[in-house]
Amino acid sequence: MENLLEISSLFLQQLVNGITLGGVYALIAVGYTMVYGVIQLINFAHGEIYMFGAFLAFAMVTVFNVPFVLAAVLSVVICACFGILLDFVAYRPLRNAPRLAALITAIGMSLFLQNLALMIWGGEIQSFPREVLPPVFYRPAISFGDVIVTWLQIVILSVTVVFMAMLHFIIHRTAVGTAMRAISQDKTTAALMGINVNRVISFTFAIGSSMGAVAGILVGLYYNAIFHFMGYIMGLKAFAAAVLGGIGSVPGAMLGGGLLGIAEALGAGYLSSAYRDGISYGVMILIIIFKPSGLIGRDTTERA
Repeated sequence: MENLLEISSLFLQQLVNGITLGGVYALIAVGYTMVYGVIQLINFAHGEIYMFGAFLAFAMVTVFNVPFVLAAVLSVVICACFGILLDFVAYRPLRNAPRLAALITAIGMSLFLQNLALMIWGGEIQSFPREVLPPVFYRPAISFGDVIVTWLQIVILSVTVVFMAMLHFIIHRTAVGTAMRAISQDKTTAALMGINVNRVISFTFAIGSSMGAVAGILVGLYYNAIFHFMGYIMGLKAFAAAVLGGIGSVPGAMLGGGLLGIAEALGAGYLSSAYRDGISYGVMILIIIFKPSGLIGRDTTERA
């Protein structure tokens, strides 16, 4: 009986950890899937925007003594501007170029931003000061048996839900959301109808980048580790989540993020934490092989 309770407690704890991690994956994956849905581009530099979000908030708190909440807001705003700048500098000139050119540029921007962060902050792992959040955030909010849910985990899930709700409202209840959906269907027709295509695409980059920055700050607090390579690692996992749910589908990114987070946490709990990354990449490979459109993505046939 005791062994059964231990097994169930381990499962529930890993499930809680997986849902928390899945919320972060969903926030990042949405950035990938929004950009792809509008201009059919995989923005591989998106992971570095996530990394800069964490580093900017860290720098404002530790160097300039900015209150954490204000630092987080400023970091999100700056990363939204980074997203617009990234589109303007790297992708807009290649709007009519072959997709391979834009893909190579995205990889190049990813490497550039990684090395820029390395030059600015160095290669050592940085941490938010413990006092940036009240001690209560690290205490159990819910505890049953050996299963513990901290206030910080509840905050992460709450922030994820709020931002996803805001994104749903923007896409389905605003004029710019209607324009985004129109461009995703037919960019030329949308332009003929009077939609400023470049402005809407820049807005898409801004929204995706801001959500990536939020995820970076949350992960920096949750794992207490910020480093220049974190965007590459988490970016690939979030891309796997977007592929799992269906690249180009916002609900798919949410679903894929949640499922991937749970799969990774359960794999780490029952197998080994050394397999965490392998689980993410294995899921992506299997989905690409057996269901390229993802779990709830649409099957599309591209014309030559």
